[in-house]
Amino acid sequence: MKKVFLLLLLLVGQLVVFAQPNQNGVQDKRPGYFLFKNATIHVDPGTVLENAWLLIKEDRIEKVGQNFDYPKSAQVIDLQGRHIYPSFVDIYSDYGMPELRRQPGGGRGSFFEMKFDSDKKGAFSYNQAIKPEVKAAELFTINTKAADELRKIGFGAVVSHVKDGIVRGNSVLVTLAEEKESKSLISADVSSHYSFLKGLSTQTYPVSLMGCVALLRQTYYDADWYKKAKNKSERNLSMEAFAANLSLPSVFQGSNFHDALRIGKLGSELGVKYIVKSGGDDYKRIDEIKALNSHLILPLNFPKALDVEDPMDAESVALADLKHWELAPGNPAAVASKGIDFSLTTADLAQKSTFLAQLQAAIKAGLSKKDALAGLTTNPSRVLKIDGQVGTIRNGLLANFLITDKDIFEEKARILENWVQGAKFVINDISTADIAGKYTTTLPGFNRLTISGEPGKPAIELAQDTVKVKSTVSRDKDFLTISYKKGKEGVTRLTGLVADNKISGQGIDPKGQAFSWSATLTEENPTVTRQDSARVRPTESKGKVLYPFVAYGNAELPKAQDLLIRNATVWTNEKEGNIVADVLVKNGKIHSLGKNLAAGNAKVIDGTGKHLTNGIIDEHSHIALFSINEVETVSSEVRQEDVINSEDINIYRQLAGGVTTSQLLHGSADCIGGQSAIIKLKWGETPEKLIIPNSPKFIKFALGENVKRGNASTTPNRYPITRMGVEQVFVDAFTRAIAYKSEWDAYNKAKVKTGLTAPRKDLELDALVEILNGERHITCHSYVQSEINMLMKVADSLGFKINTFTHILEGYKVADKMKERNISGSTFSDWWAYKMEVKEAIPFNAAILNKMGITTAINSDDAEMARRLNQEAAKTVLYGGLSEEEAWKTVTLNPAKMLHLDTRLGSIKSGKDADLVLWTDNPLSIYAKPEKTIIDGTVYFDLDTKEQQEKDLQEEKNRLVQVLLAEKGKGTPTERPVMRQRQEHIHCDHIMEYDGVSVENLDLFLRILNASGK
Repeated sequence: MKKVFLLLLLLVGQLVVFAQPNQNGVQDKRPGYFLFKNATIHVDPGTVLENAWLLIKEDRIEKVGQNFDYPKSAQVIDLQGRHIYPSFVDIYSDYGMPELRRQPGGGRGSFFEMKFDSDKKGAFSYNQAIKPEVKAAELFTINTKAADELRKIGFGAVVSHVKDGIVRGNSVLVTLAEEKESKSLISADVSSHYSFLKGLSTQTYPVSLMGCVALLRQTYYDADWYKKAKNKSERNLSMEAFAANLSLPSVFQGSNFHDALRIGKLGSELGVKYIVKSGGDDYKRIDEIKALNSHLILPLNFPKALDVEDPMDAESVALADLKHWELAPGNPAAVASKGIDFSLTTADLAQKSTFLAQLQAAIKAGLSKKDALAGLTTNPSRVLKIDGQVGTIRNGLLANFLITDKDIFEEKARILENWVQGAKFVINDISTADIAGKYTTTLPGFNRLTISGEPGKPAIELAQDTVKVKSTVSRDKDFLTISYKKGKEGVTRLTGLVADNKISGQGIDPKGQAFSWSATLTEENPTVTRQDSARVRPTESKGKVLYPFVAYGNAELPKAQDLLIRNATVWTNEKEGNIVADVLVKNGKIHSLGKNLAAGNAKVIDGTGKHLTNGIIDEHSHIALFSINEVETVSSEVRQEDVINSEDINIYRQLAGGVTTSQLLHGSADCIGGQSAIIKLKWGETPEKLIIPNSPKFIKFALGENVKRGNASTTPNRYPITRMGVEQVFVDAFTRAIAYKSEWDAYNKAKVKTGLTAPRKDLELDALVEILNGERHITCHSYVQSEINMLMKVADSLGFKINTFTHILEGYKVADKMKERNISGSTFSDWWAYKMEVKEAIPFNAAILNKMGITTAINSDDAEMARRLNQEAAKTVLYGGLSEEEAWKTVTLNPAKMLHLDTRLGSIKSGKDADLVLWTDNPLSIYAKPEKTIIDGTVYFDLDTKEQQEKDLQEEKNRLVQVLLAEKGKGTPTERPVMRQRQEHIHCDHIMEYDGVSVENLDLFLRILNASGK
C-alpha cells in the first residue's frame, strides 16, 4: 500500500512538473479574475442580458448574470453603455498553416514530359493530391501579423487547415492568442477537408475537373476496401488516415453554385453529408442549394464597383458581371431567407480588414443582425461540434469575447477590445470616443469644421464659404492638439477638450495672440474609409436573378404547356413522310397528328406556310462542359455528367439553330476516354435537369494522331506514341477488365461464405465491364481505314461491340465491314484538309454510308457548326444525292437510333417526346430559321419574343451602368472591368496549359490560379 501511495505521489509530481515548467524570474500563480459589470451581454444571437455581469477566471468564463458574488481579488471593470459579444469563429481558415508555394518552372514543354508517379516518399497515396494524412495540429505555428489582423475584425478562434489538394487532411481549432502554440491549440482533428483542386501536386493526373471528381470517388472506394481487407499485402498510411477522418465533419470547398450542386451529387453517391464552402453565388440557384440540405460557409468577397465611365468598357462588360456586383451582397440574406444553415468566413477576401465593411453591405442587402451574429458564432461552432469551447458567452467556455461601444452591426460601431483566452487585446482605446461629424465653430475666419477618420486618428477640415483648410491633428484620449495654416498667414495652434458633443479650448494665432474657441456637433458622420467602400452600395436592388445567369437568361423558367400547331408541313420521319397536318402536344408528349384536331385548352400556334420537324440531335458535341479531356491513356472513370455547365451560351445559340438534344463527349486525348452525358438543351435548368433521365450509357474511344500525341510539338513520354501502341492499349485494358469481371463474378457467387473480402472496386474497369456486358456503348473518334479495321478486330477478339464510329472520314472504305457488325457512322459533311489523317476524306462519305444501309448521322464537334446542322444535312443532297427526307434523318432520327433513344426521339409520332422545331422555311434551306424550339412541350426559344427579350436585357444593362456611374459620382472606389475573352470553340483535342499543368478549360485555369495564390 505504501509503495502504491509513493507511486501516486511520484506521478502527481511529474504531472505538476509537466504543467508548470521551470521559468526564469518570479512567478505570480494567483488565479486571474476579471469582472465586467453593467454591460449589454449578447450571450448568443437569441439571448441578450441588460446591465449584466461577466466573470472570467484565467482563460475560461466563470459566470454570467447579475449581482452575483465574486472573488474579492477580481479586477472590476465597469462597462456601462458598452456591449459584450462572443468573439467570432471562422471555420474555413488557413491561419497558422505553412505558406504554399508552387515549384518554379513550367512552360509548354513540361506538359509533354508527363509526371505520372508521386514523388512523395513513404507509404502514402499514389497521387500527390490525396493527402488525408496531413494533420493541421502538427503544422500549426502562431502567425502574429495574421492573428492581429483577424482580432481587429472580431475573430477570436479559427478552424484551420492546409488548403492544398483534393483530399487535404484534417483541421485544428486554435485561438488567436499569442502566448504559445500549446496554449492556442485547443482541439486537433476537428474536421476533414476536400476540394476539386489538385493544388501543388506535380503529377499529371488529374488535369481536369472531372478527373478530380473521379479521383476523389475512387479514393472513397479504396479507403473502404482497404479498411475491410484482410491479410493486407501492403501498408497505406493515406488510406488509414482517410478512413479515420470519415468520422469527422466533412468540409468541401466550392468555387461557385455549380460546385455546390456537384458536391451535393457526390455526397449522395458516397453517403456523405458535406459542409459546403460556398462560392458566394448561391442566390443564383437558391432553391436547388436549399434542397442539398447542407450547411454553407459563406464568403463575403463581394465584387468592387465597376468603372464603366468609358463607353467602350460599358459596352464590353458582361451583363452577368454587372448583375453579380449588384446581387452578390444579398447572397447571405437569400440563404438565410430559405432557412439554410450557414456560417460566415473571411476566406477569399484579398484584405481581411474589409470584412466588417462587407458584412455591413450584406446587412444592408437584407441579412438580419441576428442571422449575422449566428453565422459568426453559434452556427460555425455547432456544425463542427466545437460549441463546448467557443461561440457563446456561457459558463465553462473559453473567455473569448468582444467589447464594443455599441451594437456591433451598426455602421459606426467600434470593437474596443478583443479578449482571447482571457487575454486582453486593445483594438480601439476604450476611453476614446468617436467624434466624427460636422460641427459649427467659433474659430476666427471659419464657421464649419468636419472631422473624419478613425477615432484615435482624426482628420479635421476647416471651412468658410468655399475656402477649405486641412489641419494637422493629434489626439490623446479626449484632448486634441490642432495646427493649421490659412493662406500666407503663419501657423495657428489649438488645443481642445472633447465633452458632450462639443470641443472647446484655447488657441494661439500666428501673431502669438491667445483666444478661446469651440465647435458644436450638428451632424454625425459615419466614418467611411477606402476599405469601407462596400458600405455605400445601393440599399435596394431592382435586379432579378436570371435563369441561367447570363445574357439571354430568363427572369422565370419557361413552363410546359399544351400546344396545338395547326396546318404546318410536318416532317414526320415516319412512313407518312412529309404531310400538311396539325400536331397536338399534351403533357410534354406528342399526343396526336392529323387534320382539324380539337385544341381544347391547348395554346394554338398557326403553322400555315411553315415547316414542323422534330428537334435536331447532335451525336458529337462538346458544349456546356467545364472539362473536355482527362489526359490519361485510359480515363474511363471520368464522367461528363459531373462537369456540365448549364450557363454556357452555346445552349441558347444552338436552340436558335433548332438543336434540342446533344451527346456531350469526352475529347480525343485518350485511347479510352470518359463517359458521355446526353442532355436536352433546356436553357435555364440546372445540370441535373439537362440530363435525359435513364438515358443509355455511352463512352468515348479515340484512334489516331490525337491519342498518340502525333501533333505534339515535342516527343511525348506518354504511352502510346505509335498507332501500334494504341492497339495494345485496347488489348491490355480489356484483358484487365475481363480478369476484373471474373474476379467479381467469383466473389458474387461465393459471397455467402463468411470471411470473404470483396475485390477492390475500380471505377476505370467498372466502365469497361459495362461495355463487355452490353450496358455501355462505344462512340469512337476515328479517321483512317487501317485503325478502324484494327479496332473492329480487337472488339471481335475480346468480345465487345462498337456502337458508332464518329468522324470516320474514311468510312466509305470500310462500310461493308461496319455493316456486318451493325456499327453506325457519325461523320462531317465536308470537312477535310485540316490534318494529315483527313487527306483522303470525301464529301460523298455520308451518302455512301447511308446507301450501304448504315445508320448515318452528321455531327458537329463544333459549337458554331451545331447552329447550322440543318444546312450540314442539306449538303448530303448535293454530295451523294440523298433525298430531302433521308438528308433530314441524318440529324434527327439516325442520331436518335445511334443513341438508342429512337423510341422517344427522332420523329413526330404519338407518344414520343414533344421536341419540335417550327421553321420559317424548308429546314434544309439556307433561308430557314427556327421560329420556335420546343423541348418536352416547353418553348425554350421563340423568335417572336427574342427582340423584346434583347430589348429588356439591354435596358437592364443600361440601368446597371447608370447605377455604377452614380456610385462613382459619390466617390465610391471602382475598378475597371475585366473584359472576358471571346469564348473559344471547343473540339476533341482541346487542351490548355498553365504553369506546366495541363488545363482544358477556363474554369479549371482559374481554379489553379486560386490554389496557387497567383
